[in-house]
Amino acid sequence: MKRRSDTSGLSRRALVKGGLLSATATFFGPWQHTRVLAQGEKKPIKLGLTCDASGQYGNSGQDDMRGIRLAIDEFNAKGGVLGRKIEWTTADTETNAATGTRIAERFITQEQCGFLIGAVHSGVANAITQVANKYGTIYFNTNSSAPSEAGENCSRIKFVWDGNGTNFSKAAVQNAVQKIGKKWLLLTNDYVWGHTTSAATKAEVEKAGGQIIDNLLIPQNTRDFTSYLLKVQQAKPDVVAMAVGGDDMKALRQQISALKLEEKTAWVNNQQDWPDIWGAEDTLFGVFGTNWYHLLPLPGVAEFVKRWQTTYPQSPIPVPGNVSYNGYIATRELLRAIERAGTTSNHAVIKQLEGHKMLAADRMQHFDAYIDPVTHQVQQTIYLARRNAKPVDKTDLYEVISWTRPETAVDDASLEKCKMKALADVPVFDT
Repeated sequence: MKRRSDTSGLSRRALVKGGLLSATATFFGPWQHTRVLAQGEKKPIKLGLTCDASGQYGNSGQDDMRGIRLAIDEFNAKGGVLGRKIEWTTADTETNAATGTRIAERFITQEQCGFLIGAVHSGVANAITQVANKYGTIYFNTNSSAPSEAGENCSRIKFVWDGNGTNFSKAAVQNAVQKIGKKWLLLTNDYVWGHTTSAATKAEVEKAGGQIIDNLLIPQNTRDFTSYLLKVQQAKPDVVAMAVGGDDMKALRQQISALKLEEKTAWVNNQQDWPDIWGAEDTLFGVFGTNWYHLLPLPGVAEFVKRWQTTYPQSPIPVPGNVSYNGYIATRELLRAIERAGTTSNHAVIKQLEGHKMLAADRMQHFDAYIDPVTHQVQQTIYLARRNAKPVDKTDLYEVISWTRPETAVDDASLEKCKMKALADVPVFDT
């Protein structure tokens, strides 16, 4: 956590004794342990970073946090937002919904965080959303990509920054059915992201004239996939579509490669997060989705990568990937929205975010993006990639083979499933 200014360490007795309490300090609420500020000093804006440090998505959670912190550092270097310094606190949400609930509650009620940012596991993201809903606290879901996050679990206070399972399926499935084959088998992580993502894939396969011959549900934290892969061998599908993430996906890829199954059928991974492939690039196969790559030949990409590397010279991952990118862009856009609103009041900030358009060059993508005012999901460029046979350096693992416009990949079902309360019904929240 960022250190507070030196005045926060002064005791009330010392201030009174020096005759400074009324002359040079002011109490600002509603902090439970009220902080004493020097005259003229504005209360910091405090962010709660709800990032995993352990569990299935521990690596991705920490990469998410690196992107978030870089955006905070850049704003503080310019004097903060509205003349207020940005402070942050974090705790390990453990890839666990119950833990996410406790941490979100603590961040809002005890640590007086004005905004919450972070999540990879969609169950954790939904748990945080329920807490934030009670208080009206704005929550930025940076990296959870279940369609339900912008569909039935949408919220007026939540904004979803990653592409979701439907977006990636729409970008990949139709072409694969036409060019590879119509007989598909699904491998599905047995929780909300896996279920909703595979459901989206099934819908797109059937729309394109294909058939789902089986859907194998894989419990979270599985490490022996032998029984599942034997079923794949026996079924002999044209395509296997995977909705498996984090450490589960790492283990699954290794076992597929060991059995050389990638040579016997086509594999489509709905989304490939950069932290899940770094260090295991030998098992990268098939076609997969992403929303950003550090070697895209676009304005601002090289400069962003350099700033990130300068800030994190000891990072276990040497370049930013899609997870860190999402954390950075989401935090940057939150702080910009506060600037446009001229206040941290949640209603005013929400109005600045709904329908907000972002230029492609500013987001380092091929097409302009926007925050859907109905679902609060960012509609953005969706990329398909495969392993790069001719890398320019050791980090050049992907060959980007296509990019899809936001309007082509939009999740139409979420527009129908999302039912948000009116803004007037959201509790007013301000720090």
